[in-house]
Amino acid sequence: MGYAIKGSTGVWEVVVGLEVHAQVISRAKLFSGAATDFGAPPNTQVSFVDAAFPGMLPVINRECVAQAVRTGLGLNSQIHLVSRFDRKNYFYADLPAGYQISQYQHPIVGEGRIEIELADGSTREIGITRLHLEQDAGKSLHDRHPTKSYIDLNRAGVALMEIVSEPDIRSPEEAGAYLRKLRTILRYLGTCDGNMEEGSMRADVNVSVRRHGEPYRTRCEVKNVNSVRFVMQAIEAEAKRQIEVWESGSAVEQETRLFDPAQGSTRSMRSKEDAHDYRYFPDPDLLPLVLDEAWVAELKAKLPELPDAKKRRFMQEYGLPAYDAGVLVAEQATADYYEAVAKGRDTKIAANWVMGDLFAALNRAGRTIADSPIPASSLGKLLDLIADNTISGRIAKDVFEAMVESGEDPATLVERKGLRQVTDLGAIEGVIEGVLAANADKVAEYKSGREKLFGFFVGQVMKAMSGKGNPALVNEALRRKLT
Repeated sequence: MGYAIKGSTGVWEVVVGLEVHAQVISRAKLFSGAATDFGAPPNTQVSFVDAAFPGMLPVINRECVAQAVRTGLGLNSQIHLVSRFDRKNYFYADLPAGYQISQYQHPIVGEGRIEIELADGSTREIGITRLHLEQDAGKSLHDRHPTKSYIDLNRAGVALMEIVSEPDIRSPEEAGAYLRKLRTILRYLGTCDGNMEEGSMRADVNVSVRRHGEPYRTRCEVKNVNSVRFVMQAIEAEAKRQIEVWESGSAVEQETRLFDPAQGSTRSMRSKEDAHDYRYFPDPDLLPLVLDEAWVAELKAKLPELPDAKKRRFMQEYGLPAYDAGVLVAEQATADYYEAVAKGRDTKIAANWVMGDLFAALNRAGRTIADSPIPASSLGKLLDLIADNTISGRIAKDVFEAMVESGEDPATLVERKGLRQVTDLGAIEGVIEGVLAANADKVAEYKSGREKLFGFFVGQVMKAMSGKGNPALVNEALRRKLT
C-alpha cells in the first residue's frame, strides 16, 4: 500500500492534489504594460488597468501566452488552440476591480503528466488536470500600522500560471518530489524562476484521507504554502487532523485552511468556496484566445532539452548511474557546469568531483553553482593534473581548497606551493628504505603473515613525502622491497 498513517481505528491513505501558482517570467503584466520587477518600492509598478480605473481595457500580453504554451508543452500536455478568459468575482481590498481575470471552463492547457522519482529509485506519473492563465492580486500588509492595513498593487495584474494536478499524490514525499520536478521543468523552460521565498511559486494543497479502496472523502485546501518543506509538513499535519475528526465520529467539513510552520498545524481560514460562489462569466472586454497551430509548432521546435531527456542522455553518453544523472540535471546550471568539466575527461570522476567536493564547498559558502568560486574550466584543469600524474588525488583535494579560497589557476598553485607529484623511482625507494629501517619490528610482523600492515607502510611513506609520492609507484616499490 505504500505510505499510510495509522490512526486509533486502523490505517488511512492520504490523497493529495496540488494547485501551483507560478509567476510567468515576463517584463510586463498579463493585461497591461506595467513592469514586474521583484522588490520595487510599493505601488511604483501599477498602470491604470491594474488599479481598475473606469474605462481602462485589458490587452493580452503575447509573451505571457507563449510562456503558458511552452510550459504546457514541457508538461506533455494538450494545448487548446481556443481558450477563453472569465471574470472570477470576489471582493478583497487588494483586488481593485472586484474580480480577477482568469480561465475556468476553457483553459489554454489541458491534461498532461509529470514523472517523479522517489528516494528508493522508483518512479510514478502524476497527472496534470489543466494549466490556466490568470492575473495576480495585490498584497495587503497588516503589520505596518496598529489600526490600518496597507495595500501594495505592484503584484496586481502580474501573470500567473495555475497548474492543477490530479489527486494522484499519496504521500508528503511524493508531493515534495512533484514540486521539485515541476520547478526544475519551469526553470529549464525559462517560464518561471520557481523562487518560492519571493512568492513567484506558491502551492495550494488539497488534502483528504480515506480507507484503502474507498471513494474520495471530503477534502480541505491549505492555502498559499511557500516552500517544499512546508508543503510536506502541511500534508502530514492536515492528514492527521482529518483522521482524528473521522475517528471521533464527526465529519470533515470542506474548508480553506492555513498552515502555521511554527506550530506545525493547520487552522481554519474560511469555508471553501465552490465555482458558483465566484459567479464566473466570460470577460466581455476580451475576445476568445485563438492560437495558430503553426505558431505552437514553432514554439515546440525551440524548446530546450528538458530534465528527463537530459538525464537519459547523461546515462547513455556519459555512462552515469541514474542517481548521479538525476542529481546533475536537477538544475540547468549544474548540468551545464558538469558537461563543461566532463568534456574529454573521465565522466565518472568529473561527476564525483562536482557532486562531492564542489557541492560541499558551495554549501559551506552558501553559494549556488551559478556563482561558483571555481569555474568549470578550472576544475577541468585540476582533473587534468591528476590524470597526467602531475599531482595525486590526495594532493588535488588540498589544491581544490586553495582554489576555493584564492580562485587561482590549479597549475599555478601546484608550482607555487611545490606540490608536483614525485615520480622519480630512486627518490621514492630512498624514502621507502628509511621507513622500513625505522619500523623493522613491523617489517618482521608483515613477513610472518600480517599482510594488513602493508597499508601502514604506504601511509608512512606518503607521510614522509608530504603526500607527493605517486601512489602507484609507491605501492609497486614497497611490494618489491617487502618481498
